[in-house]
Amino acid sequence: MSTPSGPQTPFYLIDRAKLQANMDKMAFLRERSGARTLLALKCFATWGVFDQMSQFMDGTTSSSLNELRLGHEKFGGETHAYSVAWADHEIDEAVGYADKIIFNSLGQLDRFADRAQGIARGLRLNPRFSTSGFDLADPARPFSRLGEWDLSRLEQAMDRISGVMIHYNCENSDFDLFGSQLDRIADEFGSILERLDWVSLGGGIHFTGEGYPLEKLADRLRAFADRFGVQVYLEPGEASITGTTTLELTVLDLLNNGKEVAIVDSSIEAHMLDLLIYREDAKLPQEGPHRYQIAGKSCLAGDIFGDASFARPLKVGDRISVQDAAGYTMVKKNWFNGVAMPAICIREMDGSITTVRTFDYDDYRDSLS
Repeated sequence: MSTPSGPQTPFYLIDRAKLQANMDKMAFLRERSGARTLLALKCFATWGVFDQMSQFMDGTTSSSLNELRLGHEKFGGETHAYSVAWADHEIDEAVGYADKIIFNSLGQLDRFADRAQGIARGLRLNPRFSTSGFDLADPARPFSRLGEWDLSRLEQAMDRISGVMIHYNCENSDFDLFGSQLDRIADEFGSILERLDWVSLGGGIHFTGEGYPLEKLADRLRAFADRFGVQVYLEPGEASITGTTTLELTVLDLLNNGKEVAIVDSSIEAHMLDLLIYREDAKLPQEGPHRYQIAGKSCLAGDIFGDASFARPLKVGDRISVQDAAGYTMVKKNWFNGVAMPAICIREMDGSITTVRTFDYDDYRDSLS
C-alpha cells in the first residue's frame, strides 16, 4: 500500500530489472542446453519490452494470424506459426510471416501442406497426458481436439513434416515430474522423434521460478536433443515474465458488509480475467493486522481480487499493487462495463516510469460498431 504517485491508475507496470532477471536465466538455459526459446504470445504480447526480450530469446510462437504477424514485425528472430485451425483465407499470409508452421491435425496438414512448401512444416503431437490441474486448460482432456496422438496417423505425416510440437506442461515447477513425463514421451514416440529435425516441448515449465533446478533442466534437454538428434525448442510464456509486473490500483471506496471491503478502480473480469476463469485470488499484500476484501468496480457480483492485509487501515486514495500481473492479463483485457482500461507502463532500469500506452473513450467506442 502506498500513496498515489506516477501515472493515473489503473495501470500495468512492467519492471525491466525484474524482467532482466528472467532473461538472464533464459540465456543460461539456452547456452547450457542448446535449446532455443520462443516467447508464447498467447501469454504476453506487450511489444514495448520486446527490444529487451529479443536479445535473450530466439523468437516467438503464436496461436493466430494476428499473433504471428506481431511476432514477425515486432520481435523478429524465428517465428513459429500455430493455430488450432487455419482458415483458407489465412494460410498464404501466415506462410509469408513464418519460419515454421505447425498444423494441429492431419486434416489441416493434408489441406495446406502444398501451400506451405516454402517453410518448415510440423504437426502438433498430443501425448495424452499433461500437468494441468484444470480441465478447462488440460490439452489431454478426454476427446481433446489439440493434436494427433495415434502413431498410424503420425506416420501418414512423416513425409511432409520436419518436426512436432508437444505442449503438455502447465505451470509445472516439479522438475522430477517433467523428467518422468519426458521419458514417457521418448518411450512412446521415440520411433517418430528420431526421424525429425526439431521438437518443441511447448511452454508451461516454470524454470525461472525461485529454486528451480535450472542446471538439471538444461542437462536433461541436451540429453534429449542428443538422443534423438533434434533441435529442441521451448515456448515459455509465464516463465518469461513471471514476477515482473504489477497492476497498480487506487482505493475508491470503503464499506463494511460484515467484513471490510475496499473497492478499487479496476475489475478482474476486465483486467485480470484468469482470476475469474480459474477462481483464483490475486497476489495481494499480506503484511499486517488490517484485513480487507479487495473488490473491483464492475457490476459483476463476483468481481473480487481476494483478501489482503495491511499494516494500517486503508483510506480512500491509497494505492494497492497486485503482484505478478503480466501473464494472460494484457492479452485478455476487455471493455466490460466500459471500465477504464489500464495504461501500460514500464519502470526503466534507472527507476523512472515510462507510459507507453494509454486508452481513452475513443478506444472504447471504436472497439464496438
